[in-house]
Amino acid sequence: MTAPAPTTDVPPARYDDLRAVMINCTLKPSPARSNTQGLIDRSRRIMEAQGVQVDLVRAVDHDIATGVWPDMTEHGWERDAWPDLYRRVLAADILVLAGPIWLGDNSSVTKQVIERLYSCSSLLNEAGQYAYYGRVGGCLITGNEDGIKHCAMNVLYSLQHLGYTIPPQCDAGWIGEAGPGPSYLDEGSHGPENDFTNRNTTFMTWNLLHLARMLRDAGGIPAYGNQRTEWDAGCRHDYENPEHR
Repeated sequence: MTAPAPTTDVPPARYDDLRAVMINCTLKPSPARSNTQGLIDRSRRIMEAQGVQVDLVRAVDHDIATGVWPDMTEHGWERDAWPDLYRRVLAADILVLAGPIWLGDNSSVTKQVIERLYSCSSLLNEAGQYAYYGRVGGCLITGNEDGIKHCAMNVLYSLQHLGYTIPPQCDAGWIGEAGPGPSYLDEGSHGPENDFTNRNTTFMTWNLLHLARMLRDAGGIPAYGNQRTEWDAGCRHDYENPEHR
């Protein structure tokens, strides 16, 4: 077995050219206190301490239309904030989706944001790959009932399916006792002091930073065998195609 690398107090790289967008999928509009935001802030502070530019979005504050097209004003909706939010997502190396558990599942806002991410998943980058290639994704979950792993499983599957790269251990969460009780930021919840949550949030954040650094330095995911433009043009690298020369 390979011996573990020695630990130091110095990060292995610089991260101050990276950008992150953290989307809070709480049901509460601003300025209401969001327990999910409390957990987001734990991760955000680690990133900002490394010079990462963090863009915070509370999705419910924006007039996001329902649908699976990039701009729903072209499909009957009067307003749609998603095109602007998509530009903010695309500007970031790191995406963190964060939201509460309701009825054992992700919030309706979380699901809407994932649907709108999906609406742009057919768009391509300059290399002819899907647009989210070369970016990393993670998630944070809060609630008063069990379901962190279930919710994270859905979010992380969705992100990788859309083209995001998922680092190891890139989800974290906090839940109180089963049934009605204090939420993450409530007095007496002990949420902000929970060692398990703090450990997982820290590991998630650093793993996102490390993999985002690696992808940025490598120029993203290699553009070979995964280019939609090449496939549509008939260049099927691992399939015989006598019509393509």
